[in-house]
Amino acid sequence: MPKVKLTDLVLRDAHQSLFATRMVTADMLPVCDKLDRVGFFALEAWGGATFDSAIRFLNEDPWERLKQLKKALPNTKIMMLLRGQNLLGYRHYADDVVARFVETAARDGVDVFRIFDALNDPRNFKAATDAAKKTGKHIQAAISYATTPFHTIEKYVELAKKYAEVGADSLCIKDMSGLLKPYAAYELVKAIKKAVDLPIEIHSHATTGMSVATLTKAAEAGADILDTVISSLAMGTSHSPTETMVEIFRGTEFDTGLDISLLLEIAAYFREIRKKYKKFESSFLGADTRILVSQVPGGMLSNLESQLKEQGAQDKIDEVLKEIAVVQKDFGYPPLVTPTSQIVGTQAVFNVLFGRYNRLTGESMDLLAGKYGACAAPKNQEVVKKALESLKMEKEITHRPADDIPQEYEKLEGETKKLLGTAAVTVEDVLTYAMFPKVAPEFFKNRSKGPVSFTAEAAAVAAAPAPAAAAGQSARYVVNVNGENYRVVVAPDTGAASITPIPAGAAPVAATAGAAAVISAPVAGTIIRYAVKEGEEVKPGTTVVIIESMKMELEIKATAAGKIRFLAAAGSQVAAQQPVAEVVSGGGFVAAPAPRSDAGPAPAAAPAPAAGPADASQVVIPAPVAGTIIRYAVNEGEEVKPGTTVVIIESMKMELEIKATAAGRVHFLAAVGTQVAAQQPLAELR
Repeated sequence: MPKVKLTDLVLRDAHQSLFATRMVTADMLPVCDKLDRVGFFALEAWGGATFDSAIRFLNEDPWERLKQLKKALPNTKIMMLLRGQNLLGYRHYADDVVARFVETAARDGVDVFRIFDALNDPRNFKAATDAAKKTGKHIQAAISYATTPFHTIEKYVELAKKYAEVGADSLCIKDMSGLLKPYAAYELVKAIKKAVDLPIEIHSHATTGMSVATLTKAAEAGADILDTVISSLAMGTSHSPTETMVEIFRGTEFDTGLDISLLLEIAAYFREIRKKYKKFESSFLGADTRILVSQVPGGMLSNLESQLKEQGAQDKIDEVLKEIAVVQKDFGYPPLVTPTSQIVGTQAVFNVLFGRYNRLTGESMDLLAGKYGACAAPKNQEVVKKALESLKMEKEITHRPADDIPQEYEKLEGETKKLLGTAAVTVEDVLTYAMFPKVAPEFFKNRSKGPVSFTAEAAAVAAAPAPAAAAGQSARYVVNVNGENYRVVVAPDTGAASITPIPAGAAPVAATAGAAAVISAPVAGTIIRYAVKEGEEVKPGTTVVIIESMKMELEIKATAAGKIRFLAAAGSQVAAQQPVAEVVSGGGFVAAPAPRSDAGPAPAAAPAPAAGPADASQVVIPAPVAGTIIRYAVNEGEEVKPGTTVVIIESMKMELEIKATAAGRVHFLAAVGTQVAAQQPLAELR
């Protein structure tokens, strides 16, 4: 028996860390036979963000993925990452939902449940571990690693003992930021091994460049299992290369016994697969040593930079990094892992933009009030008081938060039946709806179309050479790929291609006699609506398409005069420099078939703003930051007082209450579900 075993994360955490969790099941299955023959302790293949990404971006049923992988990996255990009482969502669920989720996941293919809680609160493990015990599956309790004055070896040893008491079969030290240093890992593993007789697995990201050394020292201290990733998807914000660790230990007492030749074949496969997802790749590929000082996880750091860019505050990143340390301390030193990393990071952004704690997110208030569980250290009571006042609570919650959540599975089942229009719904569909009620309806509507393909566009372009075009004009042609017609337009300057599926029976348009000016998307984003009609005459500077990019709306304007023809459908995602429309001048315009979209309809338009205020007593309430309106807090026309919450927007993955600044009757200026820019009027008080 090998002294050290390996769990490979290539089917989950690797592509989550490197290219936004976009890998489809069809790219996993062909290599499963080889993965199954390696002899890993487990393959982590489910949980984390894969569930969300599958239904939000891939039009793929995550439950079907689990079943297919289980069938393809008969000899290897499948591991999933489960957020305790949060399951795979971003709130606590009632115990009956937790139990049903774990039971269903075990039945569909999960063999190892790696359960963690962002606050390391053992009470948030109870429902999930109790449910997992009933299935007879392996329970691995994960300790979220942090480096604060309150996260000491002694505290981690106490936590390990508690996790052993709740019934864990093994322990995991979950180092999500790459902060676990080699010698600290050695001391920590030694201390836990001395106190608890359970196997220990080490999970350490490569973000800071220390992970290979950390895994090596952890093995020397007695760690039983190490998390690695096949080399072609390793390093950067991912993990240490599997082959590297195999060779480091070869011929030593820690020899894994794994076949390097087989591993190299697997690496070659994923090296090719990775190319398909290039457009989702993070620009971060090396080691980010800023994290060693800021202690901010790499994924959180890139997210913060994106959030600040959305708000037009890119220059404030250093201020935000300093503020994160303040917020983390005031909030009781929670480890920075989902969802606490988003809560602390976003609150730090708001503190920098609006003044310290002048605007608390809904999630910040819930964390301060104890709704997520107990934090490691005392909180700033002044900030807690402010949160409790907003929540209309008298004191912090000190009991298990889930005790306040009534049984909800039957209610969710009823909502799912109503949504699908049938009395016969699967437990998987109910749980999908429970996890992501805002995303699931669109997924259910489009599920029958099957998963998205990241190769259809390339196939369409490669199917025929682009015809020659006059200087400055687009090349336009139609190709047939696997029986389906595609209309291809190649921009003259960039060479970027727009490929639009042509509906069956429509007369394809191959070219036009007139000159055509291509209008390309300046950045990657989603087309949310057309500003003019197909075939409409436009002038240079006319806004023709509105895209959403980084949660802000961007107007795309015509560059020439002529009739507009759209090349990408409303609701579709476009890459930077991808043609989205063309302006045809001259007499050769022929209306093209409407572009087909697999992304559903564009968001509903906002209600038209009322005419300007009739008198100075009318007050406009603007959005303080860019975001999405998720609900109104009062009714249209309702009388409100200053300080009344009127609109809830989602910004930077957090909920933010927008309050009335004066007394009056509310008139909304933007619809629920629409994306708004910073300072865009949301409502007015009459």
